[in-house]
Amino acid sequence: MPSLEGKKILLGVTGGIAAYKSAMLLRSLQQSGAVVRVVMTAAAQAFVTPLTFQALSGQRVFTELLDREQEAAMQHIELARWADLILVAPASADCMARLAHGLADDLLATLCLASASPIALAPAMNRQMWLNPSTQDNCRLLETRGLLLWGPQSGLQACGETGPGRMLEPEQLQQRVETFFAPGPVRGVKVLMTAGPTREPIDPVRFVGNRSSGKMGFALADAMRAQGAEVCLVSGPVPLPTPSGVARIEVETALEMYREVMARAAQTDIFIGVAAVADYRPSDLAPQKLKKTQESLRLELVPNPDILAEVAQLESGPFTVGFAAETEQLETHAETKFRIKDLDMIAANRVGEGMGGFESDQNALLLLWQDGREWLPMMSKESLARALAERIARHYLQAVQTQQSIQ
Repeated sequence: MPSLEGKKILLGVTGGIAAYKSAMLLRSLQQSGAVVRVVMTAAAQAFVTPLTFQALSGQRVFTELLDREQEAAMQHIELARWADLILVAPASADCMARLAHGLADDLLATLCLASASPIALAPAMNRQMWLNPSTQDNCRLLETRGLLLWGPQSGLQACGETGPGRMLEPEQLQQRVETFFAPGPVRGVKVLMTAGPTREPIDPVRFVGNRSSGKMGFALADAMRAQGAEVCLVSGPVPLPTPSGVARIEVETALEMYREVMARAAQTDIFIGVAAVADYRPSDLAPQKLKKTQESLRLELVPNPDILAEVAQLESGPFTVGFAAETEQLETHAETKFRIKDLDMIAANRVGEGMGGFESDQNALLLLWQDGREWLPMMSKESLARALAERIARHYLQAVQTQQSIQ
């Protein structure tokens, strides 16, 4: 059976040179068994004619909000209810801005506003438009509302510049759609994660921090979402894009991360503590920038809450996975942390020069669980995250089955 058999996809096409790729995407989705209807904005019709999509789809292409022939049947409401997924490809900067601010001034924007269906956007624009703070603010706002951002990618653009803003290729978007509809082994399971560093302020301009880049945590959040989970990511300050379909909560200090995690942990099925949380914080925050007035400076540090341990100790708490970054005696320290904090699983890695981990695009992990262990060798963090997500999902489902058999 084709992978998208019977899935109803509303393909929105907005103005941009990448609109020609939407015709190839339409054909690819249809060949996978999807039923596709097309809605075009006025700007999109300047690049590709509705007749192209009508010839490919065999169905009428919708272009007007106030169509006298269709509005008696409230066509835009019917389309909004019909779709299993609304995919806007390409999604222009203008389209994203109008969706972010709830405008309903054309057919595509109106049906997005009127639909309860999932909405995925495939951004496509000049690199400067993509990097503009207004566009980035709109992206964050759309993601907090649950819209999916698929792309963009970097590369040569029609304007001759090179950088981020290219729409994902049709085959890549096809894969995203297939992954979206895939049943996933932990579909619907609620996953709460932490990632990145924390910063513990000394004065208004200085802080105590660490070298965590957040790359492993963000890659794992994306991989857990691909496994079907509903992922909420509590992140320290890192300049990484939010993985598609992942809810992101930004914090800075360990205390802020603690509060956000503990407010959600009891309603979570799986907790994964990837963040490099500061063990200590300065006892006092200087109200003004400290001046260099003496040869030495002493800071008094006080302990931060142990987020991982407290989540693991919750009564009827989530399946808890910890991370351990060590510079020496990796296995010994990991086993100790696993036992003392009463975890369900721990992933440990070496950090330091030539070891991967912090500030690197590669990593290797030692996995420990009750009566079991496995080495995942050095590989890209994206590949490692997929391997780890598969194992977390498998062990979580085994734990659920064991608990059900006891009851």
